[in-house]
Amino acid sequence: MEKADRIVGVVLTLYTIYPGPQGDEVRCNLSSWSVDAEFRPYGAKLVTTILKRRDVTYTNISPAPATLKANWALGFRPFTTGQFAFLPAFGSAQRSCRVLEARPDLAEMTMLSDSERYILSEHSALGCRSLICICDGAAFPFVLMPRRILRGLIPSYQIVYCRSLADLSRCAGAMGRFLLRSGILFCVVDAREPIAGLFGWYRANSGLKYFRGPRPPSLGDLTFTELVMFGP
Repeated sequence: MEKADRIVGVVLTLYTIYPGPQGDEVRCNLSSWSVDAEFRPYGAKLVTTILKRRDVTYTNISPAPATLKANWALGFRPFTTGQFAFLPAFGSAQRSCRVLEARPDLAEMTMLSDSERYILSEHSALGCRSLICICDGAAFPFVLMPRRILRGLIPSYQIVYCRSLADLSRCAGAMGRFLLRSGILFCVVDAREPIAGLFGWYRANSGLKYFRGPRPPSLGDLTFTELVMFGP
């Protein structure tokens, strides 16, 4: 937003294209916005101008409490209702499962789709930990971001990408034992309820995240959002 060649309002948006079976899906993470005090009444119009595209799924993953009513008025709805903190090493693990650090030269990378290989490599470059779990001849990709829980005292990982929470439950035991080598006991993932097969606790109304558009992001998918780009 400009007045007399001076910027008086700005919205930071992060757009990403995701290939899918029904065609490309476009997501836009509304990271943050700011409007000079005297132009604050125009803030809503600034945001609604961005929200005009009906083919885009918009997300707000860190809404300030004071903006929640405005979010609802703009058509945003929660796609999470809380977070699940768990100890992956306590999950059951098949002996045939093994976990590898994702690298471009790793042969097992060819077992993933092009888009998943891109997600793993890009998020590794952004400081995340990208892993592949090989189980019964199938490969399951995961992206984990370092964070701290329990008032910032306990090092852990936030699940930034998994195909599904069912895959996370399936591979949690093997992944947890792998993470123990780095001294990590805890992981956190967005959820709507306790997750079957994982040992932990569900925290309702923690880390609520909102969307508007044709498809909500799947639980456990925070790829290319402000959380990864700028940190928690």
